[in-house]
Amino acid sequence: MFMKHISLVYLLFFYSQFIIANNDLLPSWTDGPTKSAILHFVEETTQKDHPHYIPVEERIATFDQDGTLWVEQPLNTQLFFAIDHIKLFAPQHPDWKEKEPFKTILMHDVAGLKAFDEREIEQIIAVTHANMTVHEYKKAVQEWLQKAIHPHFKKPFTELVYQPMLEVIQLLQKHGFKTYIVSGSGQEFIRAYAEKIYGIPPEHVIGSASKVKYIYQNDCPALLKLSELLFVDDKAGKPEAISLIIGRRPFAAFGNSIGDREMLEWTQAGCGKRLALLVYHNDAIREYAYGPNSKIGTFSFALMEEAKKRGWLVVSMKDDWKMIFAWESPCKLP
Repeated sequence: MFMKHISLVYLLFFYSQFIIANNDLLPSWTDGPTKSAILHFVEETTQKDHPHYIPVEERIATFDQDGTLWVEQPLNTQLFFAIDHIKLFAPQHPDWKEKEPFKTILMHDVAGLKAFDEREIEQIIAVTHANMTVHEYKKAVQEWLQKAIHPHFKKPFTELVYQPMLEVIQLLQKHGFKTYIVSGSGQEFIRAYAEKIYGIPPEHVIGSASKVKYIYQNDCPALLKLSELLFVDDKAGKPEAISLIIGRRPFAAFGNSIGDREMLEWTQAGCGKRLALLVYHNDAIREYAYGPNSKIGTFSFALMEEAKKRGWLVVSMKDDWKMIFAWESPCKLP
């Protein structure tokens, strides 16, 4: 009888732990001040009787993508896509062997690629979408993502989404927040997969955009992508794009670099309860460690100081995340 009682106690204990685990709204996050701040923000802004309550129609949250929602090192995903397509088209352009920035790509010079300036990157990306319709480009991106493998993780790029951030998106959506991606990467590039991997529809994606032209293709209307840039969605361009396209100031904004600073500043400057969060990449074992000296995803000392001054949450990838990707085992943090 005693043994039966002990067995029942153990059974109830493990069942209670199962219930607790399944009631955890952010299970990939380590218990602590960062996780608590996110949960308190959602709780306070969605309870009608709370002074920080936000009406449903005003609940807007914006997320940077590269380095905030998925891996951006050693190069961002769109640049990997562009590089693969330049290699594919290279036989049709023999002059590229001696012409920059194509020469560096064809020589597989990763260090040279990292040293490219914005103009050279824009040139590379423009070549991969010019004279394609929006539909053709979307199809090309989706087909590439089905077979493209990250050089370090040896996993598809679509499996390199940060599980903790995906949980934040789902938590906000569950509580009536409209979630948007606001990224420096190409708008049509992200729209090709955002709904499938983030649960964010294409109409909620804002990114850098090239001009398009209305044409007829086989007597059917189509939109042709042009090489000329229409808008660069980075730094001050982010709040400008949010105002132009969304028309409401976000109550929550998430980023990871100096390119997101203005979006977080503008979000926090509004009235009422606000949430501003930066992901800090300091886990060289499970992902990458980089900050002020990285050209990609630069997290400067000045940005860290501003975050402290303004009370922004700075997420330590090493300490705040039990797991980074859905396919890895949660680590046991001290």
